[in-house]
Amino acid sequence: MTDNRYQDLGQLGATTPLPDHPDTAALERVANPCDAPYMIRFAVPEFTSLCPVTGAPDFAHLVIDYVPRDWIVESKSLKLFLGSFRNHGAFHEACTTQIAQRLVKELDPVWLRIGGYWYPRGGIPIDVFFATGEAPAGVWIPEQGVASYRGRG
Repeated sequence: MTDNRYQDLGQLGATTPLPDHPDTAALERVANPCDAPYMIRFAVPEFTSLCPVTGAPDFAHLVIDYVPRDWIVESKSLKLFLGSFRNHGAFHEACTTQIAQRLVKELDPVWLRIGGYWYPRGGIPIDVFFATGEAPAGVWIPEQGVASYRGRG
């Protein structure tokens, strides 16, 4: 039996191609199933995008934390949205903040933060952080647990 609460999810359970561009990727959401404050974390250890100047690949470990209000993101649509960056040329700062701002727009969370831990390019790792404000009181917010890049030791 199909649950009607999820009838508007067009990507879940369907063969869905990777979107061509982050702006055209659909982020789907479902009602928050919990009435108590809690945090959701997505760890994306193999995020890729392209350098907008050289076209060379860039790699990052992303950690997305948020405290939902009325909506949570459907994880397949998030995976496809993040995958749409694979052929998208943008600087590290633009990719990281674009992801955060799109999630804020679609979900209107109580709080959101993203850590973009980018691997070195030209010998310099770039870490990019974005948050909508202070973490809410009374919600367990663990550290992201990703160390700054140290090379081989």
